[in-house]
Amino acid sequence: MEQTTSGRSSGRVGVREVAALAGVSTQTVSRVINDHPSIRAETRERVREAMDALGYRVNNAARALGTSRSRTLGVIASDATLYGPSMGIAALETAARREGRWVATAYADAADEASVDAALEHLLAQGVDGVILIAAHERTVAALAARTPGVPVAALHTGPGAEQQAAGAALAVEHLAALGHRRIVRIAGPADWLEEGARAAGFANALAVRGLRAGPGWSGDWSAASGSAVAAGVAAAVRGSAGPTAVVVANDQMALGLMAGLASAGLDLPGEVSIVGFDDTPDAAFYRPALTTIRLDLAGEARRCVAEVLGLSAPPPPARPELVVRASTAPPLPAP
Repeated sequence: MEQTTSGRSSGRVGVREVAALAGVSTQTVSRVINDHPSIRAETRERVREAMDALGYRVNNAARALGTSRSRTLGVIASDATLYGPSMGIAALETAARREGRWVATAYADAADEASVDAALEHLLAQGVDGVILIAAHERTVAALAARTPGVPVAALHTGPGAEQQAAGAALAVEHLAALGHRRIVRIAGPADWLEEGARAAGFANALAVRGLRAGPGWSGDWSAASGSAVAAGVAAAVRGSAGPTAVVVANDQMALGLMAGLASAGLDLPGEVSIVGFDDTPDAAFYRPALTTIRLDLAGEARRCVAEVLGLSAPPPPARPELVVRASTAPPLPAP
């Protein structure tokens, strides 16, 4: 399992060199490498820091020959061209690497059960130690639970992650209500996405707490094009009698399309209607107007999922969602 360094030292670096730098025995280093439960957290961290400093790398392929573990986590992703899933893959890769694991990703069409089966079989054939689902749909979660006996499974943005999604949607309503908005509507994502369910529930609960009623709603497929497609209907509602003064959009990409469509329809943003997105994509600050949105702790959620499938002690929970206020929200215009 000794590996050549990546340039930070000359020659070959092995467990002896790591042990000497960390001030522990070679047996302790081996136990850290093999995730032995008897190692104290501070010792484990000291050994990992020594491995990083020396450029030591574990040969996972060689190690798998003598163990029943591949040190690889499988990730099943659908709709990976969207911002959320693509960032989820990156966050999981980082969280897995921190625990000394690799990630193998398989892509599946969540609407096609055969596609999900094929992706799962591809990962199981590699002997993955666990499977994490990104962009979870109700049907894919159920399918995985039935098809992975003995293999731990987790899904991003479920359980505590779903609570964060709901809390983020509630933040959007709280912000608009604090500005004075009372007629708030929503553009939803696809109904079978678990993320959409959590965000919709958070929105509805936040309205109910304030004694507000949801107005007409629209939905899209997470794309900017689908946000643009409903813009005419939203514009007509805004201009109608007692129309909405604010819109909460289920993600930033749909918000982009909506804002472009509303601007083309001649509406003033945020003068006539305020817009709040969700995800805080890197481009959100450059929309016109710059988009008020919700930022989630995706890195923290990824660490939770990795810890869950590996059976590790629970990491600190993800940070609470954050409201990022920009120029797309303002108090409603006074009633004429």
